[in-house]
Amino acid sequence: MATNIDNLKSQMRKGMLEFCVLLLLRGRDAYASEIIEKMKEAHLIVMEGTLYPLLTRLKNDGLLTYRWEESPSGPPRKYYSITPLGDQFLEQLKVSWAEINLTVNHLLANNLQSNEQ
Repeated sequence: MATNIDNLKSQMRKGMLEFCVLLLLRGRDAYASEIIEKMKEAHLIVMEGTLYPLLTRLKNDGLLTYRWEESPSGPPRKYYSITPLGDQFLEQLKVSWAEINLTVNHLLANNLQSNEQ
């Protein structure tokens, strides 16, 4: 049972990752390590092996762009930023999230009411 829950949680996180990355980058440009750190702060653990392919796919889809910037310590950093197409896509994701959230909250409320009766 625990493995099924862990597997489901992992799948849910992966599904939300694209949305979360775009949300983070809407506020400001960031390089991969910053994105990982911000995700950790939000209690969403992301590994580099998961993030880099996602960033590449989002860039190839035209939702992100990047630029190289010199780093005060170490090699240059690749800073990602959201594109106008990425902004439009993010708005669509927000609508989808609101719909899903409404549905799940409705079902949870109905479940609570059923359990109280």
